[in-house]
Amino acid sequence: MLTYLIIFILIILLIYSFITYNSLIKSNNLVKEAFSTMDIYLKKRWDLVPNLVEIVKAYAEYEKNVFSEVTTLRTNQYKDMSVNQKINVNEKLTEYLSQIIAISESYPELKASENFLQLSRDLTKIEDEIANSRKYYNGCVRIFNNKIQTFPNNIIANIFKYKEAKMFEANIEEKQNIKVDL
Repeated sequence: MLTYLIIFILIILLIYSFITYNSLIKSNNLVKEAFSTMDIYLKKRWDLVPNLVEIVKAYAEYEKNVFSEVTTLRTNQYKDMSVNQKINVNEKLTEYLSQIIAISESYPELKASENFLQLSRDLTKIEDEIANSRKYYNGCVRIFNNKIQTFPNNIIANIFKYKEAKMFEANIEEKQNIKVDL
């Protein structure tokens, strides 16, 4: 009788392990899919930024520091970066983009340039798409991280070496209120 009980418990544990493992695989794949979707928009922004920088640079020659920082940031090949590197680089890129937009506010003739206006519209659209993708990605990461951190799932997650995924968080500049002068 004891043998049957032990076999029954082992079968239950084995079934639970399979179910948990499959659930972790599905959640991990959702995180990858969510980042992949967001990555498309991040890459669009990555490619759009040099055009924006060149247009603003023509008007604001003395603001070379911001432009050189963006250029330095973009020296890495985007496709060769890891997920965490892409998140970190894009957080820095967001900071520099806000500085470029602030620079453009000082140049009325730049704000009237059709090229600048079109790039600004494109950038605004991409930023909206990135924001929506970030929400979805962070939701998938939250679900995945909850699964690998809760007991007893954390035991299975540790056995299969699942690590916590990184959230795509707002940087300091994004958290500050925007000042509107009327």
